[in-house]
Amino acid sequence: MNCRFAGMNYLGHAYLSFDSPEILIGNMISDFVKGSAKFSFNGTIQKGIMLHRMIDEFTDAHAATKKAKEVIRPHYRLYSGAIMDVLYDHFIANDILVFNDVSLKQFSFSTYTQLELHYSQLPDRFKHLLFYMRTENWLYNYRTREGIRKSLHGLARRAVYIKETDTAFELFLSNYDRLEECYHSFFKDVKLFAKQKFEALLSED
Repeated sequence: MNCRFAGMNYLGHAYLSFDSPEILIGNMISDFVKGSAKFSFNGTIQKGIMLHRMIDEFTDAHAATKKAKEVIRPHYRLYSGAIMDVLYDHFIANDILVFNDVSLKQFSFSTYTQLELHYSQLPDRFKHLLFYMRTENWLYNYRTREGIRKSLHGLARRAVYIKETDTAFELFLSNYDRLEECYHSFFKDVKLFAKQKFEALLSED
């Protein structure tokens, strides 16, 4: 069962597109592209869609993610992974080895700009989401705890079986250090994995 929902982990997927505009497009829209619809995009965007799905599978299988989800699972069961995706973006946004305040603002603006330059190629549902993503500056605001609270509330609006996320936010706050430790154990591995897959995909004919 796929328990991922559009609207989470966008910062992570944008960062793991390694400054390739068309990989970025595919990586960001992947959750909105089902089945054979991916073949309507050019080859590099298709590779971005594939990269997104590889990253998701790696994330779900990683021991640190499984450990982090233990905090969330008693309350949200199958949807603990979707919630952890949101929380991971907070830790990426605050990782001093990845961003500082200025570079995160610049990266966020650059990502929105690249998406808008390819606006005609975006799925309609993603176009709608992109308006709010940029207007509310989601990518930058993952940095703040209030931004995460709002992101979790947005997840609850989109996910039929998640009735509330106030509990998830309280779990995030009360287990902050534990979850951050899981993030650091995970992120160095997913970055290496994604870079290898990125290079392998681009080397294909």
